[in-house]
Amino acid sequence: MAGFERWSAAMDRALYGPGGFYRRELPAHHFATSAQTRAFAAAVARLAARTFERLGRPDAFAVVDVGAGGGDLLAHLAALLPERIALTAVELRPRPRGLPPRVAWLPEPPGRVTGLLVACELLDNVPCDVAVVDGAGERRYEEVDPSGAVRPGGPLEPADDAWLDRWWPIGAPGDRAEIGRPRDEAWRALTGRLDRGTALAVDYGHTGDRRPPAGTLTGFKDGRDTAPVPDGTCDLTAHVAVDALGGDRCERQREALRGLGVTAARPPLDLARRSPVEYATALALAGESARLTDPAGLGAHWWVRAER
Repeated sequence: MAGFERWSAAMDRALYGPGGFYRRELPAHHFATSAQTRAFAAAVARLAARTFERLGRPDAFAVVDVGAGGGDLLAHLAALLPERIALTAVELRPRPRGLPPRVAWLPEPPGRVTGLLVACELLDNVPCDVAVVDGAGERRYEEVDPSGAVRPGGPLEPADDAWLDRWWPIGAPGDRAEIGRPRDEAWRALTGRLDRGTALAVDYGHTGDRRPPAGTLTGFKDGRDTAPVPDGTCDLTAHVAVDALGGDRCERQREALRGLGVTAARPPLDLARRSPVEYATALALAGESARLTDPAGLGAHWWVRAER
C-alpha cells in the first residue's frame, strides 16, 4: 500500500487503477445520475437532432458518451435516434450484456468526432490535487494515505499556483481548495477531438462568485456520502469549477432541459381512461423530469457546451 501522497495520485489509483472503483463498480449501484433516465435521454436526443441540422445533415454523425457507465444513456438513445446516427460508448469497464448491438464500446474516445460528444458526471471524477494554506500563509499540496488521513505536503508547482490565483485565490491559513487544472485539460482534450458539432459536459460544479469555503472532495458509496478514503472502496468526487473550463454556453441543468422541451407537467387525467399504458408512461416521464429539474437536486447541475 502507498504511504502519504498527493490526492491526484491517490484518486487515480483508487478509481482507475487495478481493482479500482470504476474498474469493477457500476455507478447505478451506488448513485443516481441524470444519464440513467429516459427523460434526460430524450433531451439529449433533441440536442443531437439540433446539432445534426446545424451541421447540414452530414453523412457521418455520431453521439459519443464518454464515461458511459453501464451504457444507460446510449441504450435509451438507440430507441430514439435513427440508425444513420452512430452511437459510441467510452468506458473502462467491459461491455455490459444486453446493450443494443448498434452501440460501439471503446476504452478511449475516437480520434475525431463529428456530432455530439457527451461527458455526463465525468469531470468530477478526473483526479485532482487539493491545496491547503498552512499557518505561515503558504499554499501546499494536501497529502493523503490509504486510510484517509491527511497532512500538508510540499509547496505548489507554478502552474497550479497560477490556476488558483486566477480561479480560486485562497490565502488565509486553513483555506482549502481543489485545483481544477486537470479538469480543464481533460475538457480541452475532449473538445479537441471534435471536428464539427457540440461537446457537452454535465456535472456538479461552482463558479467564482460561490466557491465552497473548504472545497467539495467527498466519497460516495451505496447511495450516500462517505469519507473520501482512497482505498478503492468508494467513489471519490469533487465539484468542477465550471467557469474555468471555457465554453460557448454555461447554464444550470434546469434551464438547459427546459430549453430542450423537458417538462414536469403531469399528463391529462383523461389520458388514463383512453390509454392507461400511455398515461403511466407519461406520468413516469413527468416524475423523472421533476427530479432532473429540481433546483435543490439534479437541476442544479451545470451544462457547459462548446460548439464547432
